[in-house]
This record gives sequence, structure tokens and C-alpha cells, in this order.
Amino acid sequence: MRGDAAGRARPSAEHSGVRPWLSRRRDAPAVLFLATAALAHFCAAAPARAQSEQPSPQVRKLAEEFSDPLTTLPQVFTQDIYTPQNFGTHAGTNKLIARLILPRVPRFSLLPFVQLIRPSVSLVTVPTGRGSGTRTEFGDTQLFDLAVLPWPGRETGLLVGVGPLLVFPTATDPTAGQGAWQIGPALAGIYKGIPGLLLGTLVQNPVSFAYTSPSRQALNTLLVQPVVLAYLGHGFYAKSADSTWTVGWHHRSGTVLPLSFGIGYVLLREDLPPINLFVSGEWTAYRQLAPVAPQTSVRFGLTMAFPEYRPW
Repeated sequence: MRGDAAGRARPSAEHSGVRPWLSRRRDAPAVLFLATAALAHFCAAAPARAQSEQPSPQVRKLAEEFSDPLTTLPQVFTQDIYTPQNFGTHAGTNKLIARLILPRVPRFSLLPFVQLIRPSVSLVTVPTGRGSGTRTEFGDTQLFDLAVLPWPGRETGLLVGVGPLLVFPTATDPTAGQGAWQIGPALAGIYKGIPGLLLGTLVQNPVSFAYTSPSRQALNTLLVQPVVLAYLGHGFYAKSADSTWTVGWHHRSGTVLPLSFGIGYVLLREDLPPINLFVSGEWTAYRQLAPVAPQTSVRFGLTMAFPEYRPW
């Protein structure tokens, strides 16, 4: 699973007269444009009958729930993050994420609140140095368990969830994970008081307490994921909900603040589970003390929901 070694001598495509795909910075926006065009073409090719069968309020609610960190809609979420340009290395990287969203109601849980359990696993392609070499390994596993508080009440449109976040060092190579057991608080707030608009944020702060190697450094990181989504109609929506701002609390820890924008489409067909497709682009607006960080990324996502298993 190891790519070309960073130091291995080999003629580059640039020197051989062949311009490699995505070898220049200006090519990254082209990837986003092509991905957006492909999604729009797919959505436009959906049968007209399927569009006529989609009640707009139902599709609008599904579009919000697919991006809502406090949703009670059972889902299987997959996302691929391709980063052709990185700070600190010439290698392109990739991250494939698979996630389950498992809601639990009080009569099936230990707490008198609605619980949202969200485990995530990943397969990552990471650089092996400052050159173009990469390797692909399994990454760390994350799990959070949020309890949705009964106040201020769903009728206000404002929902708040709190709970623990756990990070398990399951990476199969030291370069593919952080090498630390971590635990910390997670807090989510969502406002749904404006029809067709979703506003909110997910805040997490994992802190390391045990390590897989004595050489691993202590971690204390603030993670903030802003969520803004607007339903456009006919199953389409626009969002800025994929970027996570990272701020390290320790001295000389890195800070990375990316921005994202994407479009999505909710496909609702009779006798089939609702499907959510989206593509978004991400650009790092600010970076400090982070030796390796994404510069531009493209995300492709597919989510399948199972409303028949919603616990109420």
C-alpha cells in the first residue's frame, strides 16, 4: 500500500514535457467545476416523474436532516475528500469516510434524552514526506454520543445537544493517525426556525490521555464545524457545512481555518430509501504553525437514509 518513495530518483512528468493532471494550483478549481457539472447533469437526467412525486416540504426537510448534526434520521454516510494541493508536501492526499447515524429514544437508552450515536471510520492516503510519495492506510476511529436537550424546546426551532467525544488510535500506520486515545466534550446547536434555512455549528474538543508511542505529543484541539444550508427547490440545496476549523490549545500547535461551499441534491423515489448526493469545494483561508495542511480540496458525498427505522 506504499506509494513511490519521496526520495526515489525518477524523471518527473514536468521535466519530461508532459504536464501532469492537477500538477498546477490553478487546476484545483477545474476539478470542482467538473464535479459540480457532473452532479448537475445527473440530477437533470433524473426522470421527470420522480420530480413530480417529491413533495417540496418533505424534500426540504430531508435536505436539512442530511446536514443536521442533531438529526434523528438513521443514515449511512459516505464521503471522499480529495486534496490535490497541500501545504508542506508535493503529494496529493485522499480521505474516504464511512459513518453511521444511530438515534436512540429514552425508552431504548439509559438517559431520559434522545441520544445520537455517530461512529466514523476512515481510509486515508497520506504523504510519506515532502515529496510526492504516499501510502494508504486505515485512520483513527471517532465516536460521539450526543444527548438532545429538551429545552428550549422543538417549537422554538432551536435544538442543543451535548455529550462525549472519543477518538480511538486505530490507524494501521503512524503517519495515518494521531497515535493517541482522546476524550472530550462535544456540543451542537441547530436553528430551524426559518423554513428552508438551517443554521448551526458542531463544536468538539478531544484531549489525549494515553498514547501508542512515547514519541507522540499531547493533544488538545478545538474543532468547530459551522453549518449553513439553504434549500433551493426541486431537490437542490446549497450549503457551507463541510469545513472544520482546527485550533490547537498547546503552545506551538497548529491552526487551520478552511472555508467550503457546495451543492447537493435529494433524490426521493417511491419504494426506495431517500438518497442525498453532494459535491463541495474547500479552501484553506488561514493557516498557522501547521506544517502539513490541505490547501484546496474537493468532497464527494453520498448518504442513504432509512426513515422507516426512525425511533418515533
